[in-house]
Amino acid sequence: MEVPDYYDVVSVRLMKVLDSTELTEKVRWKRIEMWTQVEELLTIIHSKRKVKSHIFGSQAEATTTSGLRSDIDVVYHFINSTAVVDLQSWKPGSLALMIMDDTTPSGYVKLQQVYNDVPVPVYNIQTEQLMLDRHGRSCLYNSRCFKPGTYHEQHGPAVTRNDLHIARGLLKSVDTVAAFRSHSWPYTASEWITRRREHNWPSQETIVSIQQSGTLLVPVGHKLSPERHLEFRISLSYGEKILLWQFNSTQYKCYVLLKMINKYFIKKRLGENVLTSYHWKTCMFYMIETTPTVLWQPQNLLRCIEICLIKMCTWVDECNCPNYFIPAENMFLDKVNGPVQRKLANMLHDLLRQKGKYLTMITYDGIGQKLHKACQSPITPINDEMEGINASVFLVVDITLAEIQQTWFDLLWDGVQINSPLFKSLSSHAARQEICTILQRFYCSNIGSHLASRCLKLQTIDQEGLNMAYEFLLLGSDSDVASGKLKLATFFLLQNNGVLAENILQNIEDNYTFLVLIAAVGKINHPTIVRIVNENISTTDIVTYYSAFPVPYLPSEMYCTPRALIPEMFRSTGSHEGFLNPRMDYWQTWAVVDPKFYLYFLKHQCYHQQNKTTHKMVALSNMIWVIQHEQLRYKDTALNLLAYCLKEDGFLVQSYAVLSRSMKMKNHHNAAKWQIARLVNAAFKWLDGRH
Repeated sequence: MEVPDYYDVVSVRLMKVLDSTELTEKVRWKRIEMWTQVEELLTIIHSKRKVKSHIFGSQAEATTTSGLRSDIDVVYHFINSTAVVDLQSWKPGSLALMIMDDTTPSGYVKLQQVYNDVPVPVYNIQTEQLMLDRHGRSCLYNSRCFKPGTYHEQHGPAVTRNDLHIARGLLKSVDTVAAFRSHSWPYTASEWITRRREHNWPSQETIVSIQQSGTLLVPVGHKLSPERHLEFRISLSYGEKILLWQFNSTQYKCYVLLKMINKYFIKKRLGENVLTSYHWKTCMFYMIETTPTVLWQPQNLLRCIEICLIKMCTWVDECNCPNYFIPAENMFLDKVNGPVQRKLANMLHDLLRQKGKYLTMITYDGIGQKLHKACQSPITPINDEMEGINASVFLVVDITLAEIQQTWFDLLWDGVQINSPLFKSLSSHAARQEICTILQRFYCSNIGSHLASRCLKLQTIDQEGLNMAYEFLLLGSDSDVASGKLKLATFFLLQNNGVLAENILQNIEDNYTFLVLIAAVGKINHPTIVRIVNENISTTDIVTYYSAFPVPYLPSEMYCTPRALIPEMFRSTGSHEGFLNPRMDYWQTWAVVDPKFYLYFLKHQCYHQQNKTTHKMVALSNMIWVIQHEQLRYKDTALNLLAYCLKEDGFLVQSYAVLSRSMKMKNHHNAAKWQIARLVNAAFKWLDGRH
């Protein structure tokens, strides 16, 4: 694996940034101590009911921050109700025998009732809490073995504890799960005990300690099992907590960063339950076990994050995430498959391609902004490759920051304030400051496009310049749902790399759901607005994940602009009095197109380049559908691009009809005049050819 030169320097600075956000070793162990005391306090409170409580989750592990606002899980069990793995382990009061055979999926057990006074399992008896399995064994019905008390609210296998007021205010929510306790180590996890470990992690003492910690059996069955109502999931949370407490500072921070990456880049796009913190915890366990201890040092933090991303990519490609203690249990089953697998794989591979640059985009606890500031030193190579854009870059591409900023402020604020009281609230000073930070990503797209235009203008290929342009375009690709990625796709298309451009466009289309808000229209009844109001989504997330902005091209980007869009930069003759307005002056030199229409236009151009006639016609019909059914801000531009595609496909009459419609809609400052002139010229050439 090739490691960029800047990884060591940035890793050390990232460690310091994380130390400034509640992730020091001192704070870590203070939190662990606090939740251990809370755990003991809960056990004392419920001692008369012979109930013992255990606190798990990110809070108890101290692997969270104020920005992440993680939940906490409380698991309780009745001290006298235990399960055994075999009858030899039976003691008076043992409740059930754990059944682990070919009738139970890996990671799950059935609990067969055992008589109180003799070690004999019960058969052929059914009650409200007992049901017969396929072999006639009287097994506990998982949804009826626990009855919520007056201080519980039932939510599936979990309940909300109303008596946990001591934790309220510290947490987003507190969920409680009732479980059975077993002091025995499950047979299905025996491989973990004897597993060969080259790097002595965990140590033999730790393995013995974890083995003796036992098991919790949670009343929830495997989703795909025909007997899921009789199954209990094996939870080895005791062992996981012991392993997490043994993480060194680098491993600890690496895990927290992976959780931030997952929540910021993946959960918001694919949902809460596709890739969870538990998957990343499992990944960390495997990677620490199979890599040298010397790797997990502060100067290697970025490298450690990357090897975990690579491991997760491998699991996603194989659709198999093996449980750390029970490898036969696939934790991706029923979660990562089909379109979800493809989207998740694309996201992970995209993060890997960015070589750590995505970390500056993370907003939780100001991590990204602090890292960006920490990496501004001239000695840091990352300064030129990440978001540290300084004045010298703008001089190179012959454009000023003010011009780009004005471009995006016009597109942003003109779009989000139209007909929407909700978005008008974003015009506050605080929101405007937040959006200034967001606009850095848009700047990256513009700068990348300018650099590419400069390189493509030359007779000889400037590969170094194109590589730099690609880096900026990649940084800007997550500006919003579509516009940054559309510019990146255009970059590849103009280099005759239609396949790569097509992949990017397909990724955009896959994520372009009905929830995407076209910022230039701002429909007040749009489902996204309802969701934003209900969930109190931040301004950053509104722009990044729920908005699609128009795609602008300035004259200095001409050589990185599709040929059909270039006439839009020359659509005004300057003969109308409106053109004398300085504000309108620079607007007339831009080529701006609505994102959804531009998506299908680029797909048409990709298929035209690859001679895929059927796909090209589908893209053409999608362009027509968008014009007819979507509220486009730049409808004249869309009609002109549609006419260009029709002319390109040989439909000259239809192309002229579309251009005529465009002229009727907007008689002044319309690039359709250029298109009509070219179309008439083409018609005369065709007639000359016939004669």
